[in-house]
Amino acid sequence: MLIGIDASRANKQYKGGVEWYSYHLIRELAKIDANNQYVLYTDKPLTNGLADLTSNQTEFQKTEICIDKKNWQKIKSPYNNFRCKIIKHFLPFFWTQIALSLEMLFHPPDILFIPAHTLPIIHPRKSVVTLHDIGFIRKHRLYSRERINSVSKFWHSLLNLLTKIVTLGKYEANIYDYYKWSTKFTLKHAQKIITVSRFSQSEIIKFYSTKPKDIKVIYHGYDNKLYQKINNLEEINKVLNQYGIEGPYIFYIGRLEKKKNISTLIEAYAIMREQYPKIKHKLVLVGCASYSFDEIKNVIQEFNIDNEIILTGWMPEKDIPFIYNGATALIFPSYYEGFGIPLLQAMACGTPIAASNVASIPEVVQDSALLFNPFDKNKMAKAIAKIIIDNNLRQDLIKKGYFRINHFSHKKNAQETLAVLESL
Repeated sequence: MLIGIDASRANKQYKGGVEWYSYHLIRELAKIDANNQYVLYTDKPLTNGLADLTSNQTEFQKTEICIDKKNWQKIKSPYNNFRCKIIKHFLPFFWTQIALSLEMLFHPPDILFIPAHTLPIIHPRKSVVTLHDIGFIRKHRLYSRERINSVSKFWHSLLNLLTKIVTLGKYEANIYDYYKWSTKFTLKHAQKIITVSRFSQSEIIKFYSTKPKDIKVIYHGYDNKLYQKINNLEEINKVLNQYGIEGPYIFYIGRLEKKKNISTLIEAYAIMREQYPKIKHKLVLVGCASYSFDEIKNVIQEFNIDNEIILTGWMPEKDIPFIYNGATALIFPSYYEGFGIPLLQAMACGTPIAASNVASIPEVVQDSALLFNPFDKNKMAKAIAKIIIDNNLRQDLIKKGYFRINHFSHKKNAQETLAVLESL
């Protein structure tokens, strides 16, 4: 059986939760399945840890014709059942709906698997899509003004005009409308839906009247070779010094954007420092700046705590476990999460967690985190202070986290996903 996988998100250099999910799932499928044939569809040659799936690349011939055999990335691979096809696209947007759709028209696989939301308009009858969450419905205001793929003003204006014409004014070219359309289309046409938590499953059923039997819940995994307890303080400090991190700290990891509730976290941190002057912990924010980052910077300046907050920017994954191991706690204040991969990474590293009590987060952590109301900055401030001050609480959360993390693995995620694909 030939299984096609959209690997475009997994192949990105700067990854968020969805990209890491796609990346690790593809790698794990390569380890556990030698029976099926796989083709990975991308818009550029495989890099960033995926190239070794199709290693020792011997030839890549560029072409703009997305249905030509010259698009194949010829390889000598340790995984003889994996190959990659690069599908070029002349526009800075809609690769899935135009380029991948044309590929499906002329060279469809037996099964198409989309790890990240968006099913191409043209697709095989046997198609499986992972819908991670429907936060764009719950938190409409956090999505509506975002441009698609952060395209330039020229491309956005042109795309907006074309979108309005084609949809008779029903949709505009923004993230919210694109998710709204693509999710509805996916739920109507995909043969099977995978989602990453029972919370997300219930949300999809509630808002789209989808049958429960059509949605399979498969939890995320984590890299157990990378994320683990590190006892070498010298190595930890060596990495921390690279990012200017000195002394005790708490931290957040993820995109620095409005829907992650970073502004409230900063306010809560400022309140905590004022109410508990003996606490000297810095707040470290790890991740790329994204939508509404200017608002985050304004909050930092408003509370005059520039010297107490460290912005590391993007960080290679090899350094991240050291950040977990050096921290007093992970603070995870998100308004809405389909899952929350950093929660697994923290538990695996033995890092105590203080997190929001909303969406999928309580389902993922159960009793292994201190939960708070993400909409109340004063309660968040108290939770941050508590997890810093109370050593007995931290030790209890670490112990419970080690137990909870045993329920998650990339291998289990891949095995359950493969079972869904082979069941069609």
